[in-house]
Amino acid sequence: MLDLFSEDSPWQEPLAEGAVILRLRARDIAERLYQEILCIADQNPFVHRITPGGHRMSVAMTNCGDLGWSTDSRGYQYSERDTQNGRAWPAMPTLFRHLAQETAREAGFTDFNPDACLINRYEPGAKLTLHQDKDEKDMRQPIVSVSLGLPAVFQFGGFERGDATQRVLLEQGDVVVWGGPSRLRYHGILPLKPGVHPLTGAFRYNLTFRRAH
Repeated sequence: MLDLFSEDSPWQEPLAEGAVILRLRARDIAERLYQEILCIADQNPFVHRITPGGHRMSVAMTNCGDLGWSTDSRGYQYSERDTQNGRAWPAMPTLFRHLAQETAREAGFTDFNPDACLINRYEPGAKLTLHQDKDEKDMRQPIVSVSLGLPAVFQFGGFERGDATQRVLLEQGDVVVWGGPSRLRYHGILPLKPGVHPLTGAFRYNLTFRRAH
């Protein structure tokens, strides 16, 4: 467990060309990030969305920023308002934006200015099947993904769903950035194992920053 080595400084762990894990990068601000998540969820609660195929997602979601990502019977989309309640998404906290921009820059992607942050909440057994992030308009912009709470196994694959995948453990404070030649690689999260984290209890949270428009 990487958290056992909390005295270590953050370091970079390459995944592929254009993809890197910034280990422990957000560790020191994890509690502040978590408090912001709770404030956002007070304004727009976590919901298990229904896929276009009618399946209930095991991951609960909310969003912040100018746009939010959601799924329903009409498909996958970004919108300025939550399609379920009609309310505008909460504003993206300055702390979130700065972290996304700084980590993107450290990974080699300058001028990243996210307009959407998808927040996923995992409970034991929740997973995210292999998928591509391809609903965004500008594929030159990277994806920045921040982990909080319980550890999870991240799958990072190729450009076809059936390609071999790397499996890496992500723990609190780890930030994964991928873009450029790796922007459309398949990725996902294996079912979350039960546990109790000192900050988030029985949950894992993930912040995924995108430039949607």
